[in-house]
Amino acid sequence: MNITNLHTYQEIFQQPKLWIEVFELIHSQRVRVEEFIRDVLEDESADIIFTGAGSSFFIGEMVAGLYQEKLRNTCRAVSTTELVTHTQQYIAPTRRQLVISFARSGNSPESVAAVNFVSEYNRNTKHIFISCNSDGALALREPNPNELLLVLPEKANDKSLAMTSSVTAMALTALIILHLDEYETMSWQIQKLSDLGGHLLETKNADIAQIASLNFERAVFLGSGSMMGSAREAHLKLQELTNGKVICKFDSYLGFRHGPKAVVNEKTLMVYFMTNNKYVQDYELDLVNTLRETSGPLYCLAVAEIEGFRADVDRVISFNNDGEPLCEGLWNIAVLLVAQLLAFHKSLQYDLNPDSPSVNGSIHRVVQGVVIYEKTQEKINTAL
Repeated sequence: MNITNLHTYQEIFQQPKLWIEVFELIHSQRVRVEEFIRDVLEDESADIIFTGAGSSFFIGEMVAGLYQEKLRNTCRAVSTTELVTHTQQYIAPTRRQLVISFARSGNSPESVAAVNFVSEYNRNTKHIFISCNSDGALALREPNPNELLLVLPEKANDKSLAMTSSVTAMALTALIILHLDEYETMSWQIQKLSDLGGHLLETKNADIAQIASLNFERAVFLGSGSMMGSAREAHLKLQELTNGKVICKFDSYLGFRHGPKAVVNEKTLMVYFMTNNKYVQDYELDLVNTLRETSGPLYCLAVAEIEGFRADVDRVISFNNDGEPLCEGLWNIAVLLVAQLLAFHKSLQYDLNPDSPSVNGSIHRVVQGVVIYEKTQEKINTAL
């Protein structure tokens, strides 16, 4: 098998250049985006909700806290799967709100149903659809003044089963929207992200393949704050691409102490996504430097932008040596390259095809088998 011909390989390695294209595309639409969201941002009582399913939902977890930190609005991530079944538990019926939907294909049944149910429950809702597919159901909706569509470059529409380019491109789009008023800063930061990402793919691919060859059957990804969303996305990538042969978990560093670390054994790979925040890093290092003593994992890998700490790990993969860190949101994206490569090489080790690793067809590129039922008041009232 020539791995360079695989869609998954190409979609991982194209990302640094794709990020520059995404930045230029979204900034070319800056005026209409700013006009669309202005009334929401001017209303402190307005909610901003990030939604999607699977990896698309995890993007919301990667960015919601960063929006909350910068804006005066209440910002949170809620999956489309929850919005479909429990709309009334997550949506205020009268308050102004903006729902930002992430969707690679835009064709999953929950993506469309969530938009419809939310709009029916609160007619003040505005929607931004960030999609990678110009022919998807979300992209082809009838024009509506309360809906704004942003279709990303075709390269972002991954052909392989697992989402790689699509995840990072959509996450980047959300961050660009958050920082529309900071063109110069974001321009050089995203160029730096592209340069660092390209260098990592070029120089660390073989090292990560070697780590993937280790005999681990479990993997745990840890991240703090918004980076826990990155850890969640990473755990799914490895589990998907190995067809469940590697069972994965994710958590925060402090949360992992409260029971979940019981999963760690001599067949476990620990992957630590390290923050650049020195205060938070103290908590991370406390966990890293005591876990091996108490639990004895097979291998410990730390992923750090700037290496400058002492940690009881087997390997540190660092991106950046010039001392000028990326902003937190872009670092959340960068770490996913390591997880994607790890998942890709572990898939090959199990003689799977990374483009379609689900041998029995239990998972698909676009989810199948989901029926959207009519939401009637009579049915809803039975749960009250």
